Amino acid sequence: MTASFSITNAKVITRDSVVDGPVRVEDGCIAGIGGDAGDTTLDFEGDYLLPGLIELHTDNVEKHFAPRATVVWPEAIAALASHDNQIAGSGITTVLNALGVGDYKGRKARYHALQATFQILKEAKHTKLLRADHMFHLRCEASDPNLLDLVAPFFDDTIVRLVSITDHTPGERQWRDLEKFREYHTGFEWAVRDEDFNAFIEKRREIQGEVAGPNRSKIAEMCKRQGVVLASHDDTTPEHVAMGLEEGVTLSEFPCTMEAARLAHKQGLKIIAGAPNVVRGGSLAGNASALDYAAEGMLDILSSDYMPVSLAHAAFILHQKLGLKLPEAVAKVSCNTADALGFDDRGEILEGKRADMVRISMAGDVPVVRQVWRQGRRVN
Repeated sequence: MTASFSITNAKVITRDSVVDGPVRVEDGCIAGIGGDAGDTTLDFEGDYLLPGLIELHTDNVEKHFAPRATVVWPEAIAALASHDNQIAGSGITTVLNALGVGDYKGRKARYHALQATFQILKEAKHTKLLRADHMFHLRCEASDPNLLDLVAPFFDDTIVRLVSITDHTPGERQWRDLEKFREYHTGFEWAVRDEDFNAFIEKRREIQGEVAGPNRSKIAEMCKRQGVVLASHDDTTPEHVAMGLEEGVTLSEFPCTMEAARLAHKQGLKIIAGAPNVVRGGSLAGNASALDYAAEGMLDILSSDYMPVSLAHAAFILHQKLGLKLPEAVAKVSCNTADALGFDDRGEILEGKRADMVRISMAGDVPVVRQVWRQGRRVN
């Protein structure tokens, strides 16, 4: 139970328009827009009121649980709280923590971080510790020969809402440019000398050729059986898109080329792009620009990926630079995401929906999160 109140003097971003409140909140839900504000009001002084942002792929949690390649933070609850504070402070009220299952670099710390995160998050969800609503996105690395054994303990859990099939084999998808791959991994011993680098590439390709196909098929089968949304990842060629369609994917996450994005869009897949790509004006790995996707009307959903604060910022950039109407831009970080994941109780400022809300002020052209509510309770 939460207190009843109304928000006044706000620019309210709904699914399809910008309206002047008031917005009334009762018992954790939106009770109405417009009409009498009542006695208990909060004056927004002209700030924006957005629906709570929904994040379906953030790697941010791994930074807190495994801050270095060989380090797992000893106090899992502290790591989770630190991550949660950053998420809520960025205006995100629902987050799917994207955890890598399997690896292409042999990092054991990553699996230990996965175990620790799952356990502590399940425990914390039964308390009032967390500000945001946390769930999971399992990123299944098809090139890991141990993938199926690694994913089995987690797959049937109800807080797993999304699965993506990844393949980070050098020479494939995101890493089709081997020099980009080597540049990104300069901290690894095998990336220094040519002979070590070439041996690593050859070994990874050999393993991928043996296990990726069977792994992909089994993961797709498990998602279909459990009713879990399935996404492809780093589609680069028409063949990748066709493979995903055959596997039953409904989302194309971070397509690397315009060719792949156009085909995926034409086939009805929802296109996900990185918010940091929008804010930075380009891809970290030298892939296609999210702004180009948006300019062609192909961008459906934004993800903050490795930088939570980028989510709101990217939505406003789409409005400012490309001229998208603000509700259309905000939909890419809220209701579009909710629709894709089957969340029918959140994602927009609408009567009957959860009162997950974000107050945003503008510092010049940059949106700044000032206040956040989840189910009508102030969390930031």
